[in-house]
Amino acid sequence: MVAMLSASLKPAVTRAINPIARGALRLGLTPNAVTATGALGVVFSSLFFYPRQEFFWGTIAISIFALSDLFDGAMARISQKGASRWGGFLDSTIDRITDSAIMVGLTIALIDIDDPLAPIALAALVAGGLVSYVRAKAESLNIECSGGIAERTERLVLALTAIGFDGLGVPYALTIGIWLLLILATVTVIQRILIVKAEI
Repeated sequence: MVAMLSASLKPAVTRAINPIARGALRLGLTPNAVTATGALGVVFSSLFFYPRQEFFWGTIAISIFALSDLFDGAMARISQKGASRWGGFLDSTIDRITDSAIMVGLTIALIDIDDPLAPIALAALVAGGLVSYVRAKAESLNIECSGGIAERTERLVLALTAIGFDGLGVPYALTIGIWLLLILATVTVIQRILIVKAEI
């Protein structure tokens, strides 16, 4: 199985953000507050910039707010209370909302200009949702199912990179990126289904 980019980078990223996370805790911020604030920023940026075809600046804004997803987990791990079940549930739910907002904002923009890529973006949105659904359903059956070629981090980076480069005028960046996003998400769904099948 292909090793995940997020897994290989996680130790280095954790070392870099832990001091900032500790500083945020000392200021009185909570992981859930950081999660909610970042999510609101991502949703607003996605639905404000992207439908206006402002792909580059929209991607910059989304990327800044999306960094909260790194800090809230680190804050929860190193806080005195530690990670909570509610915090984990909230973070997972908000991830689905923000991912959907990004693709919805893009799809609206593509529909407005009658771009044939619009249904592909919509299909990528559905496939991405299925990746998360399969894992959640598997875990409800007490089956660990976090594998696959492209987890959320990889898909998010791919989508934002493609959209941002399109905003800079890079030819075919969006077409290649969104088609690749759909393919990778679909493959990941199949891989996770096979993981569950092997355990049942």
